[in-house]
Amino acid sequence: MFHIFQYQPLRLITQNSLSSICLKLMLSRPVAFTQIWKSWFSSHSLLGKKNIILMGPPGAGKTTTGRIVGQKLDCPVIDIDDDVLEKTWNMSVSEKLRDIGYEEFIEEEGKALLKFSASGSVISLSGSNPMHAAGMQHIKKNGIVVYLDVPTTVIMSRLKSKQMDRIVGLSPGISLKDILQFRKQFYKRWFDIRVLCGGDVEAEVMAEKVIDAVKRYQDSELETFISTRSSRSGRSTEGDSHKLYFSDVVTQGLALDGGLFVPERGLPKFTSEEWQGLIEVTYVERAQVILERCIHPADIPASKLAEIIETAYGENFSCSKVAPVRHLAGNQFLLELFHGPTASFKDLALQLVPHLFAYCIPRSCNFLILVATSGDTGSAVLDGFSRLHDTDKQRIALVNFFPEDGVSPIQKSQMIGCQKENAWSVGVKSDFDFCQTAIKQIFTNSDFTGFLTVEYGTALGAANSINWARLLPQIVYHASAYLDLVHQGIISFGSPVDICIPTGNFGNMLAAFYAKMMGIPIRKCICASNENNVLTDFIRTGVYDLRGRKLISSFSPAVDILKSSNLERYLHLIANEDGQLVTQLFNQLENRGHFQLQKDLLGKLQQDLVAGWCSDEDCLAAIHSVYSTTGYILDTHTAVAKVVADRLQDRTCPIIISSTAHYSKFAPAILRALRIAEINQNPLSQLHLLSSYSALPPIHWGLLETLKKTGNGDHQVCAADMNVLMSHIETLIQNHFM
Repeated sequence: MFHIFQYQPLRLITQNSLSSICLKLMLSRPVAFTQIWKSWFSSHSLLGKKNIILMGPPGAGKTTTGRIVGQKLDCPVIDIDDDVLEKTWNMSVSEKLRDIGYEEFIEEEGKALLKFSASGSVISLSGSNPMHAAGMQHIKKNGIVVYLDVPTTVIMSRLKSKQMDRIVGLSPGISLKDILQFRKQFYKRWFDIRVLCGGDVEAEVMAEKVIDAVKRYQDSELETFISTRSSRSGRSTEGDSHKLYFSDVVTQGLALDGGLFVPERGLPKFTSEEWQGLIEVTYVERAQVILERCIHPADIPASKLAEIIETAYGENFSCSKVAPVRHLAGNQFLLELFHGPTASFKDLALQLVPHLFAYCIPRSCNFLILVATSGDTGSAVLDGFSRLHDTDKQRIALVNFFPEDGVSPIQKSQMIGCQKENAWSVGVKSDFDFCQTAIKQIFTNSDFTGFLTVEYGTALGAANSINWARLLPQIVYHASAYLDLVHQGIISFGSPVDICIPTGNFGNMLAAFYAKMMGIPIRKCICASNENNVLTDFIRTGVYDLRGRKLISSFSPAVDILKSSNLERYLHLIANEDGQLVTQLFNQLENRGHFQLQKDLLGKLQQDLVAGWCSDEDCLAAIHSVYSTTGYILDTHTAVAKVVADRLQDRTCPIIISSTAHYSKFAPAILRALRIAEINQNPLSQLHLLSSYSALPPIHWGLLETLKKTGNGDHQVCAADMNVLMSHIETLIQNHFM
């Protein structure tokens, strides 16, 4: 009687007989009954009437994994090949394939699937089932489709060793690799959950991963967000205990208590085998895998997320690799982040985030996105939101605030040229820190935000790196850069690298640190500053001190920042999520202009980060030196990082320098570095002059086209006054939504 609860015989048990068996077992063997009932209840609560449907290429281990999952959950196991197809056809699958050929086989296989039904079972599909749309639609109605994603090289090795003779589609002139690549499109179309399966992962481990993935899929409660100024329990310093999910924090932007959102349970961890499974795949595929693990499917289903990612990184990037890694000299490598439409690293996030935002926001509400920029964010966010579908642009608008005299002429021309019917630029007679602080204060001004909601049916959103969604795509390119070095044979997986990033607001640096937490072997994160070196001083001393400091205009304006917003997220992390401490530190910074870290926290920080800075003169000298020796032109921000990397690296491992913008955006400084005596003040003339150098990388033609379209374009300019900014916001809402 005990064995009747094992997964195979359970198929034959009726509801009435199950009750009778439970009663007899409970009376005769109460301890055994308790254990078995707990196991049955666990599987029943996990599956209910739903099936777990295992999908993947031939050789992925679906059958073996399915059996183990069934054993662990005490539920029926069905192998489509053995239990459905061969019994339906009264012949082996290989015989059927030989008899009728590839195309008719797919059709017959699909017909058999359409007649099949089951519930509460683990089902292992054939490798070719997903190629029949109607059959998959039928079986997916009552199941959770789990894609066992195994690297193609591993599959080929397994199939070769097994000498399998029934691969659907295999014929003279068509290689096994071609078939496996072709089928991926069908697997990606149907899955709900992806489980990464490396080459040496045992079936037992794969089964546990499947069960864990299904549990995650069915329980979005596991992935909530808290404010950096919240207690460990998730209650903010204001006492708000309302649960927030990814879609909430994307639309809300800033926490009500003034803090920044972070995942309550931290970021997902990848095993070394999982990372290695991504070495051979494209940038888009890497992004899909990483973001699927960071965004719960209840917020954005995997199929929709894939569609968004492919839209973001498709034709909008001039390089098919999206973010390629280029050898510079010695042990230094450049991560080129400027191949997007507006020529800076901001495109990697801001071609994606608008689509995430449009999917997550309520359809019944209009949204105005507020953005503050020190240069590159402005044109990137304007371009990104202008690419939304027309229906989305009617309910989502954007206003970009930038320091009127604090960006390069080309950056300003870009921001003017990228304005669209739902996206505008406003110059502010102040610096970036004022713009950023003003936006934060507007978000926490409940009277103003409440007035906009009641009067105009409009909510405010954020697209700066204070928005959690901005950071996730940046994690992707740091991880991808490491995998590219492995793919190129520069290092083996597990070997450390250092990363050097020009940083002002700390978002790019934080993303690199997150990649490290998720399993990428980054040794040191090197922060590179210009003469606005408050971050460098802080990392060296633990004292964040703005007293008496004035912002200095430099040749690298994107890091002309004194208040680093994303530093708050990092401090929250190393302080063991002590929201009260973070609140205390940043209130002190706001009210007194400084704070000091405790000694133990400074020790933690200095294990992760090192920092340096360089002057404008050293920046220009580096540009000239690198061009003279390699023919490659660095932009001013990358040059800052190059100078700092030269000073701080110990040359025991490769160092990846983030090249955050194309040099075309800073033409006057570049021409000065190249020692051109007379510089025409017209931005277009400057770019044409740079293009005559035939340097690497080539001139950014997308930028050139944008400037040609700018012409005499205009923009609004306002005083550095909170009331004036709020008045601008209200007027824009009236003009667009009313």
